[in-house]
Amino acid sequence: MRKNLAGVWGLAAQLILGGTALFYLIGAAYGVVSLQYNRGIAVLYSLAAGFLLYSGSSRSRSDRPSALDLFFIVISIAGVWYWILEHENVAYRAGAYTALDVTMGTIVTLMALEVSRRALGRAILVVALLALLYAYLGAYLPMVIGHRGYTLRRIVEYIYLTSDGIFGIMAEVVASYIIPFVVFGAFMMRAGVATLFMDLSMALFGRTAGGPAQVAVFSSALFGSINGSPIANTATTGAVTIPLMKRAGFPAHIAAAVEASASTGGMILPPIMGAGAFIMSEMTRTPYVDIVKISMLPGFLYFLSVAIMVHLESRKLGLRGLKKEELPALGQVLKKGWFLFVPIFVLVAFLVWGFSAPLSVVYATVATVVVSWVRAETRMGPKEVWEALVEGGRASIFVGAVTGAVGIIIGIVSLTGVGIRFSQIVLMLSGQSLFTALVLITAASFILGLGMPITAAYIVVAATAAPALTEFGLPLLTAHLIIFWLSLDSNITPPVALGAYTAAAIAEADPWKTGWSSFRFAKMIYVMPLLFAYTHILFTGTPAQNAWAVASAIVGTVAFSIMSTAFFLTRTSLLEWLALAFATVLAFIPSIATDIAAFAIFGAVFLSQRKKLERRSQPAISEVGEI
Repeated sequence: MRKNLAGVWGLAAQLILGGTALFYLIGAAYGVVSLQYNRGIAVLYSLAAGFLLYSGSSRSRSDRPSALDLFFIVISIAGVWYWILEHENVAYRAGAYTALDVTMGTIVTLMALEVSRRALGRAILVVALLALLYAYLGAYLPMVIGHRGYTLRRIVEYIYLTSDGIFGIMAEVVASYIIPFVVFGAFMMRAGVATLFMDLSMALFGRTAGGPAQVAVFSSALFGSINGSPIANTATTGAVTIPLMKRAGFPAHIAAAVEASASTGGMILPPIMGAGAFIMSEMTRTPYVDIVKISMLPGFLYFLSVAIMVHLESRKLGLRGLKKEELPALGQVLKKGWFLFVPIFVLVAFLVWGFSAPLSVVYATVATVVVSWVRAETRMGPKEVWEALVEGGRASIFVGAVTGAVGIIIGIVSLTGVGIRFSQIVLMLSGQSLFTALVLITAASFILGLGMPITAAYIVVAATAAPALTEFGLPLLTAHLIIFWLSLDSNITPPVALGAYTAAAIAEADPWKTGWSSFRFAKMIYVMPLLFAYTHILFTGTPAQNAWAVASAIVGTVAFSIMSTAFFLTRTSLLEWLALAFATVLAFIPSIATDIAAFAIFGAVFLSQRKKLERRSQPAISEVGEI
């Protein structure tokens, strides 16, 4: 439970959050932060801010930290600061670590586990503890998954003192990517982009069938492109779109599900995407801009699928759009807020020109402050800049809190070699079948996603399953994208679906029904990994192969969305649905013959549905004639 600190403690929290955000923006701009400070302060921020902002239990006071919280903060500072100061010396005494090294490592490890429990719940804590037990009890496990086993001292040394543990890749990503990019999103919000995106969405789609639902899809895409956080996206846009959808006639759980599924796409839509994309960049050693380039089309297809499903769902419910007088004029919206798109263009331009992602986002943040002065109501002065820094630091802490626990898991994977063993198990169980391997990895991702947020689920699965997929000849980046997409279901799939539950709270809807309805709208997250594995949608082939893959993916997405809704011109019969399902499979296969066959089947279903509608209208016409 997050605290609402007051008085001096609220001021202390602001100084930690805003100061950390400013530190990493300056570091990104000038590149003067050494490794131990870059990673060490990220871990220190995650622990200190975590204990300050998150309660240890439901009985704790929410307006101030407890004595235990303060004690944890003090020993966390001691443990992390020791690592920073001793970083170079530790390298010289590798293999001969002191008792003090191990003591400080034990403290930081325990504090990392506790912070993750407070911020993310028990699931991530259980997974981290199981990883530690696996490292300790390896000698007692069956040969296929066992290993020689390690002492507690050796485990602590590895996850605390090496670059594969708590101060490893996750700390680097939080420091270099997550905090600067989240701060940029906070600056954009402070400059008034929320109003612009919502008004723009209303002006463009408000009058379509089920207009408020299409507004939710489009506005969530816009917000997701700059903040990459499904939960924040849901809370921001959902506060407006969900009441509008309910007023237009959508059932509460459907309104919440539309918002949750659309907001989930924020993790996969460039230019910012989500924390997972930054981690992917580090784990695959792929420039972030390259990930952005190949993710553009899949992200677009996801939102296209959700939009089509929402449109058909609206027609199925007989809903209409909003009245013209209820909507803002497009020209007025653009005239009033066009300048707020400039920072996004600046970010993309610097990424394309070859600048590093952290430096590019610094330029985009500065551009946000500059363009905010175009209009008096958006103008950012020192007060607004500081508030944006604080909000950026606050928004980053949710991901930051998982830094230590994920570092422990990654360290155990590296120490024990379980990633190689997992690959061997997948290869053995799959019988050398890539499809079977994908099913196994999907199941693993689904199970982990039941209790872990997207980023944590992605990292844990990627650390073990990505090597297995590369054994089938898939490029490492493709393997990571497959796992990243599969991990998205943790945001919308019960029993722990933070995005769906956030939307359900706004809609006052049943969380369980909302979660499974969200899953229905977001099913493309399971289709796209198959396209990554079997087609050239990631532009891995010749120009001709890439073109066919793109065309088939677009046609297949439309077909899949219609089939998933079981509604075309009207509700589909079982036979029509089976025909659409078969045509959908054909449409996704990139070849002329299969695309022609898919079009033919859809044409037949279209004619069948049109005749069905004509038969329904004939009695009404004859009755009018008799009158």
